[in-house]
Amino acid sequence: MKKRRNIVIFIVAALLIVAGVAYGLNRGYTSDSSNAPGPNEADIEELGIATFAGGCFWCMEPPFEKLDGVSAVISGYTGGTLENPTYEQVTYEDTGHLEAVQVYFDPEVVTYETLLQVFWRQIDPTDDGGQFVDRGDSYKTAIFVHDESQRRLAEASLAEMDASGRFDGPIITPVRDAEVFYDAEEYHQDYYLKNALQYHFYRSLSGRDVYLIRTWGDDREYEVPLISSRWRDFEKPDDATLREMLTPLQYEVTQQDGTEPPFQNEYDGLKDDGIYVDIVSGEPLFSSTDKFDSGTGWPSFTKPLEDAHIVELEDRNFFMVRTEVRSRYADSHLGHVFDDGPAPTGLRYCMNSAAMLFIPAEELEAEGYGEYTYLFE
Repeated sequence: MKKRRNIVIFIVAALLIVAGVAYGLNRGYTSDSSNAPGPNEADIEELGIATFAGGCFWCMEPPFEKLDGVSAVISGYTGGTLENPTYEQVTYEDTGHLEAVQVYFDPEVVTYETLLQVFWRQIDPTDDGGQFVDRGDSYKTAIFVHDESQRRLAEASLAEMDASGRFDGPIITPVRDAEVFYDAEEYHQDYYLKNALQYHFYRSLSGRDVYLIRTWGDDREYEVPLISSRWRDFEKPDDATLREMLTPLQYEVTQQDGTEPPFQNEYDGLKDDGIYVDIVSGEPLFSSTDKFDSGTGWPSFTKPLEDAHIVELEDRNFFMVRTEVRSRYADSHLGHVFDDGPAPTGLRYCMNSAAMLFIPAEELEAEGYGEYTYLFE
């Protein structure tokens, strides 16, 4: 299908000629097909990878590249069947590929949840025919997840957005398994930097910004939560020290992946305002503002207070597959997360009281957690 982007390009070219500026924007021109370099191979193991399709990949690079903790954003093609596709094939042939960006990020600096929030603020998730001026299957939106943790977070974020009432219709952006990602041609990488004038005219006429301003208003720029560096230097005590500082039950739960009895634990029925921190490190984990009565006998939450302090791992013990939840810096076993929770996330973080310490709202400042007092004002 011929893309409407060509019309925009024609209009832009005419405007620039009238202005006396030499303008050569043409997305379909033939160029060196060498791929842009990604992060160093040595760094990849330390980085998270997120993949998003949001229409024109030129427009999807800038919002992610400006985030602290993002090492690289690569434009490319994914989701289809053709190996090593070119731009022309993806645009004009039925390859099944979408234009997408692959984001390499440090999860200790920027969370996957933050990347999702940024993603939603770049797209029209209700459009099933493309994005803005760019029409056709290759410009459709999608979230490609790389593991079950990303899937849960993406689906919860989608459900939250869908229930927000912000959009004119239901969200049709799918959550899909990540597939082979093919880097786009070099001339597409960082196009907004290398061809700033052409990019500016294309974007201003694409309709993207008009829609995003109307839909998001003052919330268009996501306020990225700060990940406190005070916990990064935490050194976990040796086993002998842990046995001294923890009760037998706390040690069994946090260090031996144990489970405390339901209903007979400290925080299941607690309704006081405050936050829950790791019993070993003190890193903030959950807030009473997200706590609910799940009827299971363990304290349950719809989401973490600090996503960066939570690690989710596959747990195949007891002849079942579950998702274990651990604290990042103390590496304490906390409990498990399930997908049977209430709105808006649909998640149930089922935690052990013995793995946590409750800090009442009125004591947050004195205990060094003053940055969370806003939750209870």
